[in-house]
Amino acid sequence: MNLEITTREREGIVLLDLKGRITAGPDAGALRTAFEEATGNPEAKAILNLLHVDYIDSTGLGAMVMCATRIKKAGGAAKLLHLNRRNLELLVLTKLDTIFEVFEDETDAVNSFFPGREIKRFDILSFVRKLREE
Repeated sequence: MNLEITTREREGIVLLDLKGRITAGPDAGALRTAFEEATGNPEAKAILNLLHVDYIDSTGLGAMVMCATRIKKAGGAAKLLHLNRRNLELLVLTKLDTIFEVFEDETDAVNSFFPGREIKRFDILSFVRKLREE
């Protein structure tokens, strides 16, 4: 299944809704291209919605990091939304949870770009503790 990408906007924040797999080849390239097109302006703010992404390989992770690095250098930010358990484990294992802010709720992810708004961040530490208990 090819990666499907839908772009939308909410309160000036670009949301990329991803569906499928982020893997080596055309999928990772499509992600980079769509991200660059959607966040072309300086200080862009973006959220990658991974609700319907069931698998990310190392090239896919690399593409996500490249997108986050590029937007950060331009003065913007990229955040992650709705990661499944496997993808969260992958972020923790690769220590990429230190690069990305992760959210379980779209409103919290959007609000995180606005100082003074109340947000609930995803608690990575609780997630890791739960993994160790299992």
